Order: sequence, then structure tokens, then C-alpha cells
Amino acid sequence: MDRLEAFEKMLADIQKQADYEKERLKIMKEEGKEKTATYRQYLGNRIMYRFFLISINNMD
Repeated sequence: MDRLEAFEKMLADIQKQADYEKERLKIMKEEGKEKTATYRQYLGNRIMYRFFLISINNMD
């Protein structure tokens, strides 16, 4: 696997994880679990993923 393939795999994995955590946040919010540590961790991750993905998109 060359560097480009490794990067593209990492990017796809991050997008997949971001989508999963976004869905979990929605479910947890509906369940009233906004104050849990897991919810807050997902929220922090979401901010980090968003920043990373925006930075990657701006490289084009």
C-alpha cells in the first residue's frame, strides 16, 4: 500500500466514524443523554473530525 492509498483509507475511515458518531449523537440526544461522558466525547470528536475534513477539502 502506498502513501496515497493509506491516506485515502484513513480519510474513508474518519468519514465513516464521523457519520457513526453523528448518528449516535442524534440518538443519545433523543434519549436525553446530553450530559453523559460518551455524548460529550462524541461531540468533541465531531468537532475534531469536522475540522480535519474541512482542512482536507481545502487542500484541493
